[in-house]
Amino acid sequence: MNMKKIGMTALAASLVSVSANAAELTATGGASINAGHYSSGKDLNYGKSFTMGNSVVLSGSGETENGINVSVSFEMDQGTANNSDKGFDNHSVTVGNDMMGTLIFSGHGGNSATTAINTTAAGDIWDTFNGALRTTNAPTGVAIKEASAGNNSFFYTAPTLMDGVGITLSYNPHNDSDADTKGSIGYGISYSGFDGLTVKYAATSISKHDTDADGDNTAMSIQYAYGPVTVAYSMNEHDVGAVADDQDLTSYSLSYTVSENLSLSYGYEEIESGTANDQDAEYTKISASYTTGGVTLSASFAEAENIVHGTGAEEDQDFYGLGASFAF
Repeated sequence: MNMKKIGMTALAASLVSVSANAAELTATGGASINAGHYSSGKDLNYGKSFTMGNSVVLSGSGETENGINVSVSFEMDQGTANNSDKGFDNHSVTVGNDMMGTLIFSGHGGNSATTAINTTAAGDIWDTFNGALRTTNAPTGVAIKEASAGNNSFFYTAPTLMDGVGITLSYNPHNDSDADTKGSIGYGISYSGFDGLTVKYAATSISKHDTDADGDNTAMSIQYAYGPVTVAYSMNEHDVGAVADDQDLTSYSLSYTVSENLSLSYGYEEIESGTANDQDAEYTKISASYTTGGVTLSASFAEAENIVHGTGAEEDQDFYGLGASFAF
């Protein structure tokens, strides 16, 4: 018996098996340096502040013998609200292929059907004024109400049924950030079959322990690009519980691509409260960005009015920002 031949054959088979199931490990990330200045209509000057952003995403992926793609992703993001002492932020496991679609299980940082598309057309200007001042001399702006996925949630993207049409489903057994919420189920549909046009719609039903507080969250966006010009419109409607808890957010934007490196944009957002006699919170923003070689330089000016639905002069605020971000 040729023991050498048998040994070499076994080794070859072993190498083939390892190669077919080998996983690919990657690391991607980004960092930024930002400078900002806030002032208010009450002649209060909050001074300049400097901040940094940092994030590294570690990903591993491979394919099983029966053709199912599996990947895991962990984001290392110092100072995050969740697991900040451990340095971990978003993390998830993804399973699927072209035939069965894709299922994502998110331990943290997942999406519901609506949160997956509810970034406003103007890029969430409201978030610039949502507690950013960090001072008792000024109010904290209202935040968007949404059907947050929470931790340990599922998000499914169906396989392509026809060109330009996408379908998504989401399920969260329990929103651990809201003890009153039992769970939520959502669906979304998108269409991009017409050149330059993208339309998205999603709805997520929210179930509470108190059935009188049940409701839903819906989001819709339309974007059309023609040459260097892109126009967009979005809305987010939150209808859960009492009328006073309702909220409508509408937004539109106009952007112009001057060159492959330089772009300009203008955006507007309006948040309407469900409480009678509340003033609408309004936000506008003008921004410019220049990108070259993985570096993006940006400048922006944002203006906010009635950020907590009142008429006080301290509710009218301005923001000036400069930033440099790096992708690697």
